[in-house]
Amino acid sequence: MKRYCTLLTWRASARGRLTRRLKDAKGSNIVEMALVLPLLFLLTFSIVDFASMFYVYLALENGVSQAGRYGVTGNVLPGKSREESIREAMRSATPTLTIDDGAFTFSHIVPGSVNWLPGTGQPSEISRVRVTYTWALMTPFIREFFPDGQINIAVESAMLNEPRFD
Repeated sequence: MKRYCTLLTWRASARGRLTRRLKDAKGSNIVEMALVLPLLFLLTFSIVDFASMFYVYLALENGVSQAGRYGVTGNVLPGKSREESIREAMRSATPTLTIDDGAFTFSHIVPGSVNWLPGTGQPSEISRVRVTYTWALMTPFIREFFPDGQINIAVESAMLNEPRFD
């Protein structure tokens, strides 16, 4: 009988300890933080990635617009070709980005034609400047969803070349 009472006492005691431990909230904050913190970091860095990508897109849009506006005037910087002058106008409008010469594409269309021809064109022709820029994503997890962890951003501007008045 004594052994049976000891066993019942032990079971009650074990059940009481188990109940107390299940009701105890010590350490639950650390577990919750371990579950939520990676998602919070992912969300934060995704927002930073999107914001920087949006900034690059807007800077390129502004730069290609300024380059197109410069190009339609027919002006040329001293000692440079027309294409080099337009590239310089684009680079001065986007000082925070490094754009290499291979990113630029110049084409024009003759009035009455339907095909774009290479080059900047002559007065009274429509000139187009296209810039393709590669932006590398910063967040490692997001980078895995894109080829080589990069996004190609392409912007262009087309305007009518004005005749030059000297």
